[in-house]
Amino acid sequence: MTSPTQAPEQTKAHEPHPYIGGRNAALRALTAWRMERPDAPRVIILTGSPGAGCSRLLTGFLMLCDPEYRKGLELDALDPATVPPDLPVPAVPSVAGLTAAQTLWLLADHYELSATRTADIFPELGQLPLSGRPVTIVVPDVDRAGPVRGTGEPAHVVRDALKPLAAVDSLRLLADVPREFAAELAEGLPPGVAQIIDLDAPEWADPEGLVLQAEALLNPQFGAPALPFTTEPDARRALAEGIARHAGDGAGSRLTVYLAVRSILMHPEGFDPADASQLPGSVGEVLDLHAQRLDTHPRILRQILAPLALAEGDGLPVPLLTPLASAVAERDMSEDMVRGMLLVAPFIRPVERAGEGIPEDERTLLGLEHPGIGEAVRAGISDVPGAQARIAMELLEAVPHQDWAKAGAYVRDHIAGHALGAGLLPRLLTDPGLFAHAEPVRLRAAVEAVPPERLDAPARTYLRTAPLLTRTQAPATLRAALLETAFVEDGLPEYAAVLRRMVPELPWHTLWSVPVAGVDAVTVGKLVPSEAAAASDNTASDGDEEASLAVAVSVVPQGTPGARPLKADDPEAPAVLVQDLATGSVIDADPTRIQRPSEDERATGPLGFSRGADYVRVWRRGAQKGDEKIVTALISDTPFTGTDLSADGILLVATESGVKALQIRPAQPDTPHAATERRSVPDVPDPRAAEPEPAQAARPDAHPTA
Repeated sequence: MTSPTQAPEQTKAHEPHPYIGGRNAALRALTAWRMERPDAPRVIILTGSPGAGCSRLLTGFLMLCDPEYRKGLELDALDPATVPPDLPVPAVPSVAGLTAAQTLWLLADHYELSATRTADIFPELGQLPLSGRPVTIVVPDVDRAGPVRGTGEPAHVVRDALKPLAAVDSLRLLADVPREFAAELAEGLPPGVAQIIDLDAPEWADPEGLVLQAEALLNPQFGAPALPFTTEPDARRALAEGIARHAGDGAGSRLTVYLAVRSILMHPEGFDPADASQLPGSVGEVLDLHAQRLDTHPRILRQILAPLALAEGDGLPVPLLTPLASAVAERDMSEDMVRGMLLVAPFIRPVERAGEGIPEDERTLLGLEHPGIGEAVRAGISDVPGAQARIAMELLEAVPHQDWAKAGAYVRDHIAGHALGAGLLPRLLTDPGLFAHAEPVRLRAAVEAVPPERLDAPARTYLRTAPLLTRTQAPATLRAALLETAFVEDGLPEYAAVLRRMVPELPWHTLWSVPVAGVDAVTVGKLVPSEAAAASDNTASDGDEEASLAVAVSVVPQGTPGARPLKADDPEAPAVLVQDLATGSVIDADPTRIQRPSEDERATGPLGFSRGADYVRVWRRGAQKGDEKIVTALISDTPFTGTDLSADGILLVATESGVKALQIRPAQPDTPHAATERRSVPDVPDPRAAEPEPAQAARPDAHPTA
């Protein structure tokens, strides 16, 4: 590793970068990296405090790397040492909101790799240059990684994605990471391979660029209102110098300047450019001075911003802001919110969402203008876990009749993040409705952040099932069905029963599940009347003692409890386990007395199925060939070893860990279930296929890309 190099001196005057307005020293270092100069590092680690300008610097640099953006820039006016050559655009995986695994799969998809495990991605990337394909990767905004803030995902991205990428000798990497991970990312690399550029460090200071930033923000040519200190060039320059001087070149200076100018321009009344005491030196001071100029106590501004500083995702739906602000402040904030939007305007941004299924009151989200504002606000909250607990309780109260299907998207998908921040998530993880309806990537990330010993049995079942839910991107109804089966498998039938009541459109009900190792094949059948009567005194239907008994037959290893060997004199021969198809009870019956369905019976039954390695499709036959309709799809996280379907719709399936029976239920005509199942299993064969076909290889350790 090399220490940050001294910024080279500029020898002639050039126009500043039109987007960045400075940072030429850092731009020269990035350009040398892009040009692969012999003395340039292979890995650059860009860092700084929140608001230091790392994201802006990377954005401006990537403009110079993109052929389309380059066409709109006067490149000849810029310092030549800051203009990279016209090369193929680098890969830029956006990690904001993603996990380390998702980030790697973005790269795998970008480079069209054949990897099926994250561990395979690194060597495959290392082989690409052999074919003449360069591997240059820019990873911005690592501080924003993770679907849930409290899970520490930036650390996972650095350790599980960036460090292995940096270790690939043929790969060139530029990453924007939080300062606490910069040295860790460079650690272990040979001398000269890595360079840390800390934008808060004196050697990368850019005081003139800070003045230019303030001056541009104050200029009516770029959207500032016409005011005495914006229209007159000398006054504008003097104010820009004063703002930059007070912000300094240290932590958060770029953000401080940006917010200071926004505050002044949005509410110029009472601002005196000659009064240096009105110029802030930090983001926190911007908040306080802004509130004072509007004759408001700074505490009120911070209380209004607190829910946004603690919010998950892109922000809060507008109707939630007042109740959550009241919850955090522990007092009614309604009156403060009357003029609150005017007060908080410089610090927030609306996010408009479009699309079907988004209620009107959730189309507009409010978020903070920059994550650095959130850090400043959270630093002033004396008890963050307590505030998070009050938010979680308020969100829980917002669930109509505790029916998660009717809860708002923010409540449903983000309550787990707030409960995690409060240390209360294990208490929430007993509700099957939340498991079924919450967005699975976020909920999985939150649950995985809880120490395993603090999780109760239902949460452990969810955690076991979550990779299947995230990999398949299953809709809510299918998530509920998969969880219903998982609860039965784990001996939690009461939780499965709750899901059946809460989601009446479930495509199946799991009748039973038995852990049996080594099942090679399964079939449905019937015990002839004499055997059925001997097996149970209560199996006859409608008083008919001669009724047959539907059974499940599994081929298992000898020694399996309750199984009969096929060849008593051959210890290597398999055995047969016979179970009541409706209950799973083991039956001591002669396998030769079991009748299997004929081919005609199978072909004329109302339902049929097709099977891949990790899915089974059930479809209803139509009046004519080609009229088949999908009923449902059962997906497994382990390959199926056997499958069969009875005439009355009981699906019998086996994996390496056991056997289970599911009663298939008719698809509801007005539910999205049947239509969405096709999308939940990638590249499956036509449901009319007569023979089982292999499924596409899955990526078991990847979350779906966002």
